[in-house]
Amino acid sequence: MPDNGEITANIQNNIGTIEFYHPKGNSLPGNMLRQLAETITEIGRNSEAHVLVLKSRGDGAFCAGASFDELIAIDNYEDGKHFFMGFARVLNAMRNCSKLIIVRVQGKVVGGGVGIVSAGDYTIAHKSASVKLSELALGIGPFVVGPAVERKIGASAFSTLAIDASNWNNAAWAQEKGLYSKVCQTKDKLDDEVNKLAEQLSDYSPKAMKELKNMFWVNTENWDSLLGKRAELSGRLVLSDYTKDFIEKFKNS
Repeated sequence: MPDNGEITANIQNNIGTIEFYHPKGNSLPGNMLRQLAETITEIGRNSEAHVLVLKSRGDGAFCAGASFDELIAIDNYEDGKHFFMGFARVLNAMRNCSKLIIVRVQGKVVGGGVGIVSAGDYTIAHKSASVKLSELALGIGPFVVGPAVERKIGASAFSTLAIDASNWNNAAWAQEKGLYSKVCQTKDKLDDEVNKLAEQLSDYSPKAMKELKNMFWVNTENWDSLLGKRAELSGRLVLSDYTKDFIEKFKNS
């Protein structure tokens, strides 16, 4: 396993599979966020891929969100904005991708990871895949991922996640609110369901699926600008003493 994480991609039988990995709970440092966005765009433009599967490696967390090591190292606004633009680029890459994206969620999802799950067109999760938006507890707020999460589960459920930033909501709650399309009781069943759906979609009309995706994402054309502004807001807030102290206490606990 690479110490600094990695992103791999392949296309087989008209199914494009993108997998990310980081040893710290599949968290996403800035360089991996940029690479992930580029990979989604690249595979999405490849005519050999009719459908995409986005997943992370291992049996633990699906995604622990932002890298705390990078967050605590940010000491100026430009670096802060640049970091949070990483999540904005991933969400916009998923939104702009002409292919339907299946997200496979094998474990817990935190912060920016909830945004990635929300930007999937069909998400299949394991029963252990609890969710939490922890940003407010850090003194930031889920500003960049907010539009994606609210679009997926509605304003009421989004406010529940955003405000109750210290507690988990289980996979059943996430499915009830529409974040997950399906929840599986075993990892084998999770893989079976993901593979079955991907194989079905790989045989469908790419043009029809592209038009369907465009319909799903109607009225999000302003997200390039909107998510950029949200990254600016997060980039300012991450400089606060409150955020620095919280991360230090968390790392030393």
